[in-house]
Amino acid sequence: MILAIDSSSLVASVAIANDDVIIAEYTVNLKKTHSQTLLPMIDEIFRMTGLDKKEIKAIAVSNGPGSFTGLRIGAATVKGLAFALDIPVIPVSTIQMMANNYNHCNKLICPIMDARRNQVYTGIYSCEEDELNEILAPAPMAIEDLLQKIEEIGKDVIFVGDGIPAFKNQIEENLKVKHFYSRQNFARQSAGSLAALGTELLKMGKAISSDEFVPDYMRLSQAERERLNK
Repeated sequence: MILAIDSSSLVASVAIANDDVIIAEYTVNLKKTHSQTLLPMIDEIFRMTGLDKKEIKAIAVSNGPGSFTGLRIGAATVKGLAFALDIPVIPVSTIQMMANNYNHCNKLICPIMDARRNQVYTGIYSCEEDELNEILAPAPMAIEDLLQKIEEIGKDVIFVGDGIPAFKNQIEENLKVKHFYSRQNFARQSAGSLAALGTELLKMGKAISSDEFVPDYMRLSQAERERLNK
């Protein structure tokens, strides 16, 4: 049984999974600080299920990319819980987590998260015979460069993520290959998706100690960039 926690974007999401079954999921997509929402959500999901935290064997967490503040809050929450319960942490790529929602898909799968400054956090995947294959590793990238890369591959693509509203006009104007957009139930991060991929990674021995876990921000924060420029 694992606990999954995602705070990589505006979405705050918590889930509990037991092997291949999502027992419970609690997701909120409102402009509230994760420091206000995550711990009450965790307490509530255990209260509603009647489970004891001591039954949890590992914690899956989205380790980035995403909001710097959100990732830090999620990391602090997970490290504290994992240390207190003496259980390992399963770091999960936010981008891979969203792509993993699609199986037996005959299109490219392209998560896009709004990284500001006309950039996205993204990756490109295909899924054949229920196995997710990485074509472009998760990375920050200018939206123009991503669209050019998709054109070079020349295959139909489905976009998923909070970058769709921000970049849909540019996609429509510049992308010639046939493209589609995720339905709303798959359009954002969810702890249920995180738990599903986290369970697979746990079985593969990808868990680490709470001391070892650090988020993967993928680029410097604005404050760090400004300090370096000075």
